[in-house]
Amino acid sequence: MSTDCNGNNTTTQGIQAGVSRRNIIKLTGAGAAAIGLSSAAGAGPAFAAPTVSRKDLEPGDTSNGADNFYTSNQVTVKKFSFKNKYEMKVVGNLFVPNNLDRGATHPALVVGHPMGAVKEQSANLYATKMAEQGYVTLSFDLSFWGESAGKPGNSVSPDIYAEDFSAAVDYLRAQAFVAKERVGAIGICGSGSFVISAAKIDPRIKAIATVSMYDMGAANRDGLNKSVTLEQRKAFIATAAAQRDVEFAGGAMEYTGGTPDELTAESTAVDREFYDFYRTARGYHPNTTTHPALATNNKFMNFHPFTDLDLVSPRPLLFIAGDQAHSREFSEEAYRLATGPKELFWVPGAGHVDLYDRTGLIPFDKLTDFFRTQL
Repeated sequence: MSTDCNGNNTTTQGIQAGVSRRNIIKLTGAGAAAIGLSSAAGAGPAFAAPTVSRKDLEPGDTSNGADNFYTSNQVTVKKFSFKNKYEMKVVGNLFVPNNLDRGATHPALVVGHPMGAVKEQSANLYATKMAEQGYVTLSFDLSFWGESAGKPGNSVSPDIYAEDFSAAVDYLRAQAFVAKERVGAIGICGSGSFVISAAKIDPRIKAIATVSMYDMGAANRDGLNKSVTLEQRKAFIATAAAQRDVEFAGGAMEYTGGTPDELTAESTAVDREFYDFYRTARGYHPNTTTHPALATNNKFMNFHPFTDLDLVSPRPLLFIAGDQAHSREFSEEAYRLATGPKELFWVPGAGHVDLYDRTGLIPFDKLTDFFRTQL
């Protein structure tokens, strides 16, 4: 039976945030490519993000408190690095409340960024806001992305992504002012699936929240709304395999999916939603193109984060999603499969990317209450 994080049966809805409700976007397999999903059409050209500063970009939609680059004078931020179990350097930021009593121990949170993004996109915002609530927080670049190690860059390895979460827990538990048994995690977009994958085999992660979660395995195998056929899936796998031959022979890397670098008349609503964050001053960062490497993107086909989800129980799971999000199916499926304690929390009027940075919509109070109760 469905239970919330306090043992009750529940699916909840947040307070209306004063925005108009949107129609839930219905996608085809082609539209799903906007976020790095498989496309039977093949890889397309190699991509490069705009080599410009944020001030040279269009501002993007900054309504509802969009503040991706938020900083706080209540929090001290320190960049650091640590090694995962594959001896790869992972680069992160540690956020510590200025008034923290370092002579005592405190709960801590690991925060993971969206797939194709870097820690400066969404993850730092969540880490800062939660540090303001008294938590020690850590954001980091997944391996192969941003400042973290891994060659070639933009490679896909969901197992290593999950390992990075556990390595971040290693780092936090080693800090004298962190309570070892009170470490939780937040995964945004694709990191929602990576943190669940990590938590299944790492019981040190005591409470898990996902926001605008993507199951990157199901999204690549099936597309949104199960729009990718078996033949399309096989075609993409064949394209990725052929690219391995090209690169082994010294040919150039190719990339697939991610956010489009330009909008056209044919751009989908999801293309435009992601473009408004990643390609404008609202969320642009020079450390990512968002485009996964084609030859490795098919690794997601073997990624099943919701299999054996009962391994997480009795640790609590909180799934947060906008009720207008094109990705809501993944939070719904994870909630269905989780054995509890669990809660599915809807943010009225919010789409998928809205919960990356719109502080007027992101339910930080809900996250604070969840971790205060569960850690």
